[in-house]
Amino acid sequence: MKLLTYKTQDSEPRLGFMHNNMVVDMEDFGGISNFPLPNDMLELIDMGFEVIAEINDLIEDTREVDFENISYSLKDVEILAPIEKPRKNIIGIGLNYTEHVAESARTLDTTGKLPQKPIIFSKPPTTVTGPNTNILLNSKLTQQLDWEVELAVVIGKKGKYVAKENAMDYVFGYTIINDISARDCRREGQWIVSKGQDTFAPMGPFLVTKDEIENPHNLNLSLKLNGIEKQNSNTQFLLFNINDLIEDLSTVFTIEPGDIIATGTPAGVGAGRNPQEWMKDGDVVECYVENIGTIVNTVKEI
Repeated sequence: MKLLTYKTQDSEPRLGFMHNNMVVDMEDFGGISNFPLPNDMLELIDMGFEVIAEINDLIEDTREVDFENISYSLKDVEILAPIEKPRKNIIGIGLNYTEHVAESARTLDTTGKLPQKPIIFSKPPTTVTGPNTNILLNSKLTQQLDWEVELAVVIGKKGKYVAKENAMDYVFGYTIINDISARDCRREGQWIVSKGQDTFAPMGPFLVTKDEIENPHNLNLSLKLNGIEKQNSNTQFLLFNINDLIEDLSTVFTIEPGDIIATGTPAGVGAGRNPQEWMKDGDVVECYVENIGTIVNTVKEI
């Protein structure tokens, strides 16, 4: 199921799902199905992944004519980040594709050695922005604004000391994050100032439930800047895959429903180019992940 958070000219943000290329309002669908459903993504996740199967069964039992009054064309809605206000910081994973480890060693203060354990950082909830919004470039803080397309994992249930073979039981679904980075804001190896500025986590356009993606470790992902491809890889090249990450993270702290893990970016970032390349005012950046979609954002200097 492709889930989304959206709004119309007449509404506050609401939860929906895609059906026959239309946006169906989740709460309204619950109303016509006599099965109460929320209008918020986090509330749906809190119901447990099992609710997705129930919703799919209800969809199959619903006449197409009954969808008409609770559906919108995509052109008539504004798609927002799937989880507009995460409850906690987004969990970021650094240097998680081998070629990105090598390019970072050439130009940044990293060693070039393959990490033996996941490198973990975080991005505050205020970094989140949605599709077709601005990435804010504060030139007083940075002159080195960079891009990073990433597959993001959304956790569906609470877990501690999760074994890697059971990790997928804790996944609710997947989305896209552009892990925007200000390369000149790293402080003695600490990344949160580089990674944590407002709008530095464009997310979306959909949250695709895990049943829709047969193998998250074989998804193409790519990024274009002003129409020119900069990154192109596949999640099969993750150094630590999703199972590894959930096992490791849940050993460090309890994972909870709604937690978001940005799994890392492949080679092709601006910092790794010769000469280095940075985003500037007016640049348009497009992130694509197979089976999820594309998120487009524009850089705006403030």
